[in-house]
This record gives sequence, C-alpha cells and structure tokens, in this order.
Amino acid sequence: MGFRAVARRLRADRADAAIVLPNSLSSAALAWAAGARRRIGYAGHWRRPLLTDVVAPPLSRPRHGDSRDDARVTPPASFLHLASALDIPCGGADESPTLTLATSPGDERCADDVLARLFPGSAGPLVMLNDNGAHGPSKAWGVDRCAALARWLLPRLPGCRVLIHCGPGDRETARAVERAADHSAVRSLADVDDLPLGLSKALYRRATLSVSTDSGPRHIAAAFGVPTVALVGPIDPLCGRSDPRRCVEIRLELPCSPCGRRVCPLGHNDCMRRITPEQVGEAALALLARTGDGGRRMQAG
Repeated sequence: MGFRAVARRLRADRADAAIVLPNSLSSAALAWAAGARRRIGYAGHWRRPLLTDVVAPPLSRPRHGDSRDDARVTPPASFLHLASALDIPCGGADESPTLTLATSPGDERCADDVLARLFPGSAGPLVMLNDNGAHGPSKAWGVDRCAALARWLLPRLPGCRVLIHCGPGDRETARAVERAADHSAVRSLADVDDLPLGLSKALYRRATLSVSTDSGPRHIAAAFGVPTVALVGPIDPLCGRSDPRRCVEIRLELPCSPCGRRVCPLGHNDCMRRITPEQVGEAALALLARTGDGGRRMQAG
C-alpha cells in the first residue's frame, strides 16, 4: 500500500496506543504518522523522538560464562516485555512463550483446493520449502540449492510432496526452483492466483517438515509445531529464535557473519551459499527422528 496510505488507514482508527514491535526507524515513524497518542517501544535506530514511552530492554539472568550480549532477551519474550508499559502482566524475562495460530474454514478449503490441483491423487508427507524474505537477497539460499534439497529429500521421505512457498512478489523465484527440480512431486505456489496469508497458514499447519530461510514462514511453522530447519546467514540468530524444541538452526561461523546487511557487502554471500543441500537434508531427517512426531505427521499429511 505504501507508507502514506498505511498511515492514513491507521489514523482513521484513532489509536490510543501503539506498541512498536520491530526494532526499526520506519516502524516507529509509522506509529507517529498514524497519530497514536502513545507510542511504546525500545530506543535505538534514532527512534527515541518518535516514541512517547521508551522501555528499557530486559536482560535475562546470565548463565556462567555468558557475556552481557548473551544474556539479552530476544523475541518473542522481548515483545511481551513492551506490554509492561501498559501495565499488562507478563511472565519473567526467562519465560519462553508458546506461539499459536489458527486457521479459518475458508483457509482450509483453499489449502485443500491448492494441494489437490498441485498434487493430484497424492496425500504423502508435505514438505514446505521457503527461500523468501523481505529483508533482502543476503538471506536467500539460492534456486539451485533449493532444487537440489528437494531432489535429495524425495527418495528419503517416500511419497513426500515438496511445496515451494512464495508470496506475491516471489513467484518467479519459486517457479525457477520448480523448474530446476524437474519432478512431479516438487511444485510451487507460483501459479496460484491468490496467495493470502490464510493459505500459507493452512498449508504449514499440514506440513510434516519445514525448511526455511530466517523469515516469516519459519515462525508460522513454529506456531503450528512443525519441525523446522532454519537457514540463518547474515542475521544474528538471537533475533529470530522461536521454537528451539522443534527447530534446528544451520549457521556457518564466519568472520563476517552476522553482518545484518540486506546485500552481502563482500559480494560472495558465503554465509548462505556455503550451506549445502546435504547438510540441510541430513539435519531435517535427524530432526524428524528426534522430535518423534515426524511419523504422526507423515500419517496425517
């Protein structure tokens, strides 16, 4: 919609308060432009003048050997802490909230229709593969590696269906992965006319396994308890950790990572490029074996 259009839409709501969750200047500016009377958030990124209530960031109790940086509280617990400015009770700094999501009957019907069209006559385990993210190209794993992972998984998860997830702006990349995989059990959402969030939720709810870059779909999967392999490159993994019980993070310890940049400043994107399909596939199979619910999801898929 664009910044101004969103601000006008929000201004019509005449909000009493806005809790600014993203730690970015633009999110605080949007709350200010929308006319929220109170604007609550953490300082940093030149945001302080735009906020009416600046909340001190919480720290968890450090373990032996932890540095101060290791002890910081990260989402979603840090988001809960912001609610304290509104006197909303929340747990202690060490609390790890459980994410939950719901789907509507319409979401489920849409997912039924999409899966029936993409995988006619097949009801095997569903693997959701996502290589998209709004942050920028530095988070991307790459078309060839995604396609290679899909081919690697097919014989090791008998009867599985690999679905390449995408949003409206990522259709071409998803289509390219499908072409490169060149297998009837690997399809994408690229040619689905409408791609609402509800469809993504309903598809992830049914998934046996999720493989995703460090972006929104990994958190959708976490909220449905789906075993997930997250590929973490340029972003500090502490900033996006969601479900350590059913999530394995793959990250390479490189001198340049995490840089937090949208585009690799060195031009090689090694933090993502050097993660191999075999490494991801083996982590996925080990995760399914460890969580113990892989078999249940395979039967229910």
